[in-house]
Amino acid sequence: MAAIDTAGPVSGSDRIAELDVLRGIALFGVLTMNFVGFAGEGAIATEAQLDALPTATIDGYADWAVRWLIGDKANTVFATLFGLGFYLQMKRGEGRPGFEKRYAQRLSWLLLFGWLNAIFLWVWDILNLYAVAGFGLLLMRHWRTRSLVIFGAVAALYSDKLQEWLLGLAGIKLIPDSLYETSAILARQAVAVGGDYPAIVASFWQWSWTEWFAGGMMVAWIIYALGRFALGAAIGRSGILDDIPRFLPLLRRIAMTCLPVGLLAGLVIRLLYTGAWQPLGDNDNLQLIGQSLRSPAALLLAAGYCAGIVVALQRGWGRRLFGIFAPVGRMALTNYLTQGLVYAFVLFGVGPGLGLAGRIGSAAVLAICITFFALQTAFSHWWLARYRFGPMEWLWRALTYGERPPMRRATPLPA
Repeated sequence: MAAIDTAGPVSGSDRIAELDVLRGIALFGVLTMNFVGFAGEGAIATEAQLDALPTATIDGYADWAVRWLIGDKANTVFATLFGLGFYLQMKRGEGRPGFEKRYAQRLSWLLLFGWLNAIFLWVWDILNLYAVAGFGLLLMRHWRTRSLVIFGAVAALYSDKLQEWLLGLAGIKLIPDSLYETSAILARQAVAVGGDYPAIVASFWQWSWTEWFAGGMMVAWIIYALGRFALGAAIGRSGILDDIPRFLPLLRRIAMTCLPVGLLAGLVIRLLYTGAWQPLGDNDNLQLIGQSLRSPAALLLAAGYCAGIVVALQRGWGRRLFGIFAPVGRMALTNYLTQGLVYAFVLFGVGPGLGLAGRIGSAAVLAICITFFALQTAFSHWWLARYRFGPMEWLWRALTYGERPPMRRATPLPA
């Protein structure tokens, strides 16, 4: 997960601080979008249940804000940074003995972490997708920068909804409508709050199999991830990271253009996608257009966010405001995996779990996300003041290189 990776530890001078900050902030977006989406309508809660909550009105506003400002954008930033990190690893390791073997081992362990997470804790895990996309990026590493950008831009047009529509034109329907009927949602909910952990694993595995594999959803999301990996590699090739101050005028223009355009485009697309705005009446084609444009529109706003934050980090106020998230980004694997625990604790009825599936709205979920992320930020500062790697980062390195790197710092840093 480090920006640049070799067989030995990455020194502080080798790290790119801006990437750590962006990765840390993206993790808050991933946490929030995943939690709001999983607790929301369709997964393990019905529309009727959420509408009956006393907080339904404020929940509606919170859900809208999260999906407009964070939905697809956090995943875009996280995936692009992953691709950028993998590219920088390949750039540093290219030509060294055993490079491809080490890179493949690193991705293979990431794939295993992802599958364990998906099977036993978090059904919508993305690490397994990133591992597969990482192998794809290895094959693309000698592409020209222009080819990477073109592929990334084209892949940005692809989405699960577009794939479903294209298959529909061919008369193919892989995901049964019954998967999201009220009876199926209530069945998943009953299992989630019932306290029987093996039953939860079995139920969610069946859900994953029906939608992810048999339904072809995994293909769409691998294309999604690989496209963003290609854009991350193109950013690495651009030279921006080698001399950020020199590129500040360009970054300012990107921020000043992409932020307002991305916000407006995201709002319009969200209105079309949900059917809240129907300029041509009840028109299914407009909703389809809204669904299809969500992914490329997210690229615009994500670019605006990243450029704006990087520009701000060159100033004192920006470092004070955003710099606190750098340790979160340095422990991205650990923090991402532990986020699944809060979803399970709040929504599932296993052990001390609260079992609130169907009984908690987006506003409360958002408050929990802010609180939990604040705890993750504080813990990341405390941990990295004493240790050189996050727990899972250390394990990932040890498994990849077959040796245990020194974990504890000789002299603790101020937390």
